[in-house]
Amino acid sequence: MTDIKKYLTEKKAVIDNALKAYLPQPEGPTADMVKAMTYSLFAGGKRLRPILCMAGAEAVGGDGIKVLPVACGLEMIHTYSLIHDDLPAMDDDQLRRGKPTSHIVFGEAMAILAGDGLLTEAFHLMTRPDVIEAFDPENLLQVIHLIAEAAGYQGMVGGQAMDIQTQGREIDPSLVEFTHAHKTGALIAAAVTSGAILSNGTEDQIKAIQTYGARIGLAFQISDDILDIEGDVINTGKGIGGDVKKGKNTYPSVFGLDNAKNVLKKTVEKALAGMEPFDQKADPLKMIATYIMKRRK
Repeated sequence: MTDIKKYLTEKKAVIDNALKAYLPQPEGPTADMVKAMTYSLFAGGKRLRPILCMAGAEAVGGDGIKVLPVACGLEMIHTYSLIHDDLPAMDDDQLRRGKPTSHIVFGEAMAILAGDGLLTEAFHLMTRPDVIEAFDPENLLQVIHLIAEAAGYQGMVGGQAMDIQTQGREIDPSLVEFTHAHKTGALIAAAVTSGAILSNGTEDQIKAIQTYGARIGLAFQISDDILDIEGDVINTGKGIGGDVKKGKNTYPSVFGLDNAKNVLKKTVEKALAGMEPFDQKADPLKMIATYIMKRRK
């Protein structure tokens, strides 16, 4: 059985080194912009999405190292979303991963541009000539399409819009799952599925991994909601109780804390059940699902 802590630590180190190599140096007229991009990209973080991309590749017999350009592109997209989410016009957060947020350090305008820069750099990285040559062109195009959809209005951006629009309002409970599944779940599902597609997984394998990704994506956001109530600043690296103050519709606020924990447990159990047909190469994915349920940060 995989030692999940060791696995996550080792993969994070590989991803961090790759991100340092892919990101340009802060030189010339755009130096301040690159500094702002770099600040948020290396301000901590679990690297869950790129790790899932690598684990998805490994689960179908592929090479996690080979998919690093796409994995790192996913982390750039995720970081851009955090920069924008923290802005005064959105969540107005002062702290992210235990450090001052981008707009606090660089100002709002540069933070917006740093997010824009990371988003576009992600697709620039995924379409580099050497990356195109490394994969089946149809598979790579399918992955880029999948990631763009998951990051856009049909996924993460749409979920964030719903999150903002419903603050302080009583909503139909079904919209809570919609918001979570889009705001957080879409990019997580796309990450793990991308690894499987790029590594030539079978149709059944890709479908099972995509379902797994959607389930753990939902579980991750529910876990986040619970940590906003029961966590602490030292472990989470951000303020606690912000969801309640902002009137956000979360699983604990709409269904109650105990029910939220029960949904989290059942969602993870479903994710694990869907991975039963896979062999030991998928052990990291199984362990990550359990880690999401038990995490404290």
